[in-house]
Amino acid sequence: MNKYSGTSSNYIARLTRLLGQLDHKSIDRAVGLIAETWCNGNQIITLGNGGSSLTALHFINDWNKSLFMQGKRPFRGRSLVDNIGLVMSYGNDVSFQDIFVEQLKNILLPRDLVIAISGSGNSENVIRAVKYANENDGVTLGLCGYSGGRLKEVAQHYVWANAHDMQLSEDVHAMFGHIVMQSLCAEMAPRI
Repeated sequence: MNKYSGTSSNYIARLTRLLGQLDHKSIDRAVGLIAETWCNGNQIITLGNGGSSLTALHFINDWNKSLFMQGKRPFRGRSLVDNIGLVMSYGNDVSFQDIFVEQLKNILLPRDLVIAISGSGNSENVIRAVKYANENDGVTLGLCGYSGGRLKEVAQHYVWANAHDMQLSEDVHAMFGHIVMQSLCAEMAPRI
């Protein structure tokens, strides 16, 4: 017998339960927030650590390319994790806790949307960036897991995967990015 029998079924069952418990209205509101920011010509700025940094990059990759190709309306998306030299410079010269906030000081404009992703919701560098955006006329959306952590408290809007499991939280966050892309691409599709 395979010692891994049932492993996939167990994981998928837990993910299915989590998906059934999500607040779909908060997801729809977040999609609308991104659409509004895009239509107004403001920036959508993503950030996160570890696996969440890759999710932040994935969002911008999908949204910049797919949304522009679909309707030729520029999508002003950028991620604060894609320039490793800049990230390491701030980490070395200022502090790791300030790698995102220092970048925001240079690029954030009023009504730009900052999407902060943190499975635990407690990453200090993420929290500092959200607080800075809140204090400087930015709009903030937190994607969090576990109890939501401090991110759920400080972000103006949030999508919460209420799971004490990093991988399940990250699955929900990745799906959120795909929901955004498909929703906004559908909105741009030619009407026949």
